[in-house]
Amino acid sequence: MNSRNQIVLSVSLVALALVVVAVALRTGAPPDAAEVMEGHDHAAMTAGSGELQPVVLDAEAARRIGVTYALVERRILTRYVETVGNVVYDETRLATVNPTIEGWVEKLHVDFTGAAVREGQPLMEIYSPALVAAQEELILAARLARDAAGERATASAGELLSSARRRLAYWDVSEEEIRSIEERGEPSRTLTLRAPASGVVVEKNVTEGDRVGPGMTLYRIADLSRVWIEAEVFEKDLAGVERGQGALVRFESYPGETFQGSVTYVYPTVSTQSRTASIRLELANPAGRVKPGMYARVTLDVPPTDPVLVVPRGAVIETGRRTLVFVADAAGALMPREVSIGRASGEVIEVLSGLEEGERVVASAAFLVDAESNLGTMTGGLEAPGASPAMPGMDHSKH
Repeated sequence: MNSRNQIVLSVSLVALALVVVAVALRTGAPPDAAEVMEGHDHAAMTAGSGELQPVVLDAEAARRIGVTYALVERRILTRYVETVGNVVYDETRLATVNPTIEGWVEKLHVDFTGAAVREGQPLMEIYSPALVAAQEELILAARLARDAAGERATASAGELLSSARRRLAYWDVSEEEIRSIEERGEPSRTLTLRAPASGVVVEKNVTEGDRVGPGMTLYRIADLSRVWIEAEVFEKDLAGVERGQGALVRFESYPGETFQGSVTYVYPTVSTQSRTASIRLELANPAGRVKPGMYARVTLDVPPTDPVLVVPRGAVIETGRRTLVFVADAAGALMPREVSIGRASGEVIEVLSGLEEGERVVASAAFLVDAESNLGTMTGGLEAPGASPAMPGMDHSKH
């Protein structure tokens, strides 16, 4: 025997010894090699083939290692996509308050962030010399329109009055206030800025006495009766996400409660770093219990597909190089079969190829059967390469 064959034989013997020791530790007694293989038939093993070998287990051996069986069946998969996200403001329900004239803040009616306001509610009073002058022009134009005599004079006075009204309207003075100024005949010292929408003040950038001007953001008001949830979905799950899809949302603040939402937007890009795409969900929030910044757990309902072949998850063994299932044949042997798998749902997983409906597979303890199959391959290679075949009359059914 050359040195290479000796090395191969030595390695095989060491591997077999490790298996024997493992079995001894499990059973509490040091069995010999024949006892380790009791109840197993490896007559079909091909020595040195390097392939997984079929395994035959008697009823006692199958019971001892916990082997159960299941049929390959066709079923509609109920699948869910789970992700997490954060609550944010509904951007379509954000209102910004900014003046259209230059002036000074004389009085704040809403003076803190977080205040709840109603549409039309006074927010602040602004003193503006330009506004006072425009009101005086309105009062004068109204007086001229009332006192005008003749068709031409009446038309000119009417044009002047309309121009004065438009100027005040451009400065966000309401029609009601303009009529009040005309009836009063006296200008108002300040302009009242009112809330453009109902909601909560989420930003306040002004104090009494500040000088303000056009374009400055004084308040930002958010209507929280509806909120958005921004979440991330893995690229592999994108095919099951679409607009209008229902979702269950849970918050740590309300354990045991679920909230109903829906997908309103799927962003058109995928992050190259995280391999995820952003989605937006809409959630009704009439009581204001859900607050921006909250952490949310989201479960998306994926529409059902046509029935597919499935097996229990425990039946599938993934080695990294291939995916295996052990199939019981008519003679009782467990045959390793390479398969392709698809989506998982609950306790079952889709089989794309390699199995037929109605076949019987190992549903539990498949990894132990796989170990036994690998052991068969290893022990089949104990004979040194080039050794003579088994002698006639020798029974190998117990090896």
